[in-house]
Amino acid sequence: MKQILQNLKTGQTELTEVPVPKSKSGYMLIRTSASLISAGTERMLIDFGKAGWIDKARQQPEKVQQVLDKIRTDGLMPTLDAVQSKLDQPLPLGYCNVGKIDRGPQSGKRVISNGPHAEYVCVPENLCAEIPDSVSDEEAAFTVVGAIGLQGVRLAQPTLGESFVVTGLGLIGLLTVQILLANGCRVLGIDFDSAKCDLARQLGADAVDLSKGENPVDAAMAFSNDRGVDGVLITAATKSSDPVHQAAQMCRKRGRIVLVGVTGLELNRSDFYEKELSFQVSCSYGPGRYDPEYEEKGHDYPLGFVRWTEQRNFEAILDLMASGKLNVKPLISHRFPLESAEDAYNLISENKEPYLGIVLTYDESETNAASASVSLSAPGTAQKLKPEAPVVGVIGAGNFTGQVILPALQKTEVRLKIIASGGGVSGTHLGKKFGFEESTTDAERIFSDPEINTVFITTRHNTHAQFVSDALNSGKHVFVEKPLCLTIQELDSLTGIFRTETRYLKSDTRLMVGFNRRFAPHVIKMKALLDISREPKSFIMTVNAGKIPRDHWTQDPKVGGDRIIGEACHFIDLLRFLSGSRIKASSLSELKSGVGDTVSIQLAFEDGTIGTIHYFANGNKAFPKERLEVFTAQKILQLDNFKTLKGYGWKNFKKMRLWRQDKGHEGEIKAFAEAIGNGCPSPIPFEEIEEVMRTTLELTQE
Repeated sequence: MKQILQNLKTGQTELTEVPVPKSKSGYMLIRTSASLISAGTERMLIDFGKAGWIDKARQQPEKVQQVLDKIRTDGLMPTLDAVQSKLDQPLPLGYCNVGKIDRGPQSGKRVISNGPHAEYVCVPENLCAEIPDSVSDEEAAFTVVGAIGLQGVRLAQPTLGESFVVTGLGLIGLLTVQILLANGCRVLGIDFDSAKCDLARQLGADAVDLSKGENPVDAAMAFSNDRGVDGVLITAATKSSDPVHQAAQMCRKRGRIVLVGVTGLELNRSDFYEKELSFQVSCSYGPGRYDPEYEEKGHDYPLGFVRWTEQRNFEAILDLMASGKLNVKPLISHRFPLESAEDAYNLISENKEPYLGIVLTYDESETNAASASVSLSAPGTAQKLKPEAPVVGVIGAGNFTGQVILPALQKTEVRLKIIASGGGVSGTHLGKKFGFEESTTDAERIFSDPEINTVFITTRHNTHAQFVSDALNSGKHVFVEKPLCLTIQELDSLTGIFRTETRYLKSDTRLMVGFNRRFAPHVIKMKALLDISREPKSFIMTVNAGKIPRDHWTQDPKVGGDRIIGEACHFIDLLRFLSGSRIKASSLSELKSGVGDTVSIQLAFEDGTIGTIHYFANGNKAFPKERLEVFTAQKILQLDNFKTLKGYGWKNFKKMRLWRQDKGHEGEIKAFAEAIGNGCPSPIPFEEIEEVMRTTLELTQE
């Protein structure tokens, strides 16, 4: 299928062939018939992409601080690589989609959604709404932007007969004007564009044309008979704070100001103090927006407690269209077929002629078939490698995959055949970038392909166990990012499958978990030094993990497991590797923070070695992110952030420093690929993987 993507690094917008997104429970797969370009939002993204590095930094000062923090902990080059990779990711444009449900019992039903500009979209059910028969597809395409205006109006709480000002008469502004009129309000629109002011008048409002030098405050006072208007909705997009200042001057005492658009926010206290004005920023389509429980998991809010959710706002807009109280036909200025989408975006970026509502139309003919896979290279262009070289399929195309796993894989002797991702966009982008032959949204393509003998799994944690099971049952070697699984039951099942494959079926299948730190150059040096000493060791591993939001997916026990299962297993494996001895006892002490990501783990090993892992989320970014200290035989090793290793008391070792942080990712993937290509055992014995995972799971599931 075709989809519109934009590159944040260059600002280039292009129509790209990507696989149809994978349908899943709680979501609707929709075949698109029309979509609306939200010119304000999408032009802002295009302008950001075309901006230089300095302008990008000025527009996102909070991201600059994040970059500086990362430089302090990880170093300059890894940070630059991460920034480049982030900006290189394609961004799907659009959020105003109309189409028909493609599969399931509701197949054929017309719906709107906040899906992007693509021939097929897969959208959570709570972000869709059925279209009344009397509303055309083109009209319905305005539903989502209409809901943005409606949510602003709801926050302003207009009553019959009140007077309101709408500052900014773009798409959302003109829709907001009509919604206020439908509420029985008198409305004054303000804009610099004479044509938009004329359109507001045609829709039933008064208007102030700033291009003619009209004073908006004087006009608003005259409009309200010198009482001051009851409220102002700001739907403009500007860096200036003038719209907020003017809104305060226009309002009566205890008036309401709602910011729906984007403006500067240098507020004058006296403007608000003397009149006791209220000021509120509206969030998108309404309650439920950005709440994963509502949007992703489909948990609706009870109507008796939350009357208007984002979905119910969609429905309200569609009802207004069906009743004739919301007329969007005059707002359509251009129509383009999807194939000419680049012309539509040139119209926006070059600004050579006036535009307002730009509708994209889609070919719905039967010949436009859906495909879950797209070819990325011509037949016969596969890299020429040794016959025993691994043929790889990758499941997962997130940030870590693109920044770490694939660059490391590309440096090895492997054939990159298929990459699978849920939405198809990221997989196609990474597939082209790293030389895969095919991109798909159907992971079964990888398991059923007879040429593929090695599967890399880099998806969210709750999918690991099933994908590993499927790969093992398909007789393929497996590399899975940590953790291997989330429960002891899953671990027992995978252990049974692996041992059946290798012992009873005489298979040489290799199963590897991404415990990369044991492959870091500093750790390899530590291991060599420690193996000389036969005395027990004392480990102190301090992980300054940093705080992440409670609602992040890694904190969800059903998706990420938690940060201990998902991340602390790394450090249990690291101590297991350096000790060279089995873990015989473990315990965990937790800081009562309500999140469970600040803990101390105590380990005891069979050779008498002891270890403590401090995994703390309550520290400061200025402190090293990872520090390992080892005490043994009157000697000490200290490793900071995988950049500097210091030795105290060692005869032939004092310091090892790298110019660039190296946590062992390239080393582990190279070792795994070579083990397969050379017919050698897996770099990490499965018995150690099972031991580390069982220890981790028992610590968290007692």
